[in-house]
Amino acid sequence: MSAPQYLLDNQAAQTRDRFSALSAIFDPVTFRHVDALGIAPGWQWWEIGAGGPSVPDGLAARVGSGGRVLATDLETRWLARTGPHVEVARHDVVTDDPPEGGFDLVHARLVLLHVPAREEALRRMISVLRPGGWLLVEDYDVSLQPLICPEAVTPDHELANTVKAAFRQLLLERGADTEFGRRLPRLFREGGLTQVQADAYFPLAMPAVAVLETANVEQVRSALVRRGTVSTADVDKYLELASTGELDLATAPLVSAWGRRAPT
Repeated sequence: MSAPQYLLDNQAAQTRDRFSALSAIFDPVTFRHVDALGIAPGWQWWEIGAGGPSVPDGLAARVGSGGRVLATDLETRWLARTGPHVEVARHDVVTDDPPEGGFDLVHARLVLLHVPAREEALRRMISVLRPGGWLLVEDYDVSLQPLICPEAVTPDHELANTVKAAFRQLLLERGADTEFGRRLPRLFREGGLTQVQADAYFPLAMPAVAVLETANVEQVRSALVRRGTVSTADVDKYLELASTGELDLATAPLVSAWGRRAPT
C-alpha cells in the first residue's frame, strides 16, 4: 500500500502521539495473546507494520539474544530507537517478497484493514510460518461499534459521533475494510491454519483513547471539512471536547485472531 492511499500517513507530525496512545491502549492486549501462545527464548518473529518500538522491544525481551525479531514497515523512522536485538527493514507486505528464514510467529496489528490487497498479504504471512508456527492478526471491526461515544445523551456526544462518522467515511474512501476483524477466523481457516480462535477488546473511557482520537482528527481535519458533512467549527469543537477528558470515548473493537500452521 502506497503512502497516499493510507489515511493516517506515518510521516505526519501527529504520528508520535498516535503511536504512544496505541501502545498504551493495545500493547497489554497484544502481549496477553503473545504470552498465551507460548513465546519462548529462541523464537523467530516477524512484526509487520510495526510502527513504533514498543511491540518489537517487548518481543525481543521475550525471545532473547538467541531469537530474532524482524520489524518491518513502509515508514521506519519511528523504529530508530528499537533495542539492539531488533532488526528493522522497510518492507511492503503485499508487493515485496516475504523475508527468508521462516518464523515461529508472525504478527500484524491495525495494518491489514488499511491494505486493499489484504487477503494476498495474509497468504504471504502464512507462507513464511514454520511448521507449528503461529499467525496473530489484530484489527478493528469498525462496523461492530462505529460510535466514538456509545452513550450519546448530550449534543456534545452527538457532535462527536457526527465527526467520527465523517472520519469513518474517509477510511472507506481510502479502501479500508471496516468489517475486517470479523473476517479473520474464516480467512485463517481458508488459509490452512488450525487451532483458530479469536476474541475482541473494546476500550471505553480510557484517557489514551482521547489522545488517539485527537491525533487522528487533527491529522485529517482538512479532509474532514472538504467532505462537507462537518464544518471547521464542528471539528474544532470536537477537539476541544476531547481535550477536556469529560467525554467517555471508545474505539472500535480490536479483534485478535490466531491460528497455527500444522506441525509436520
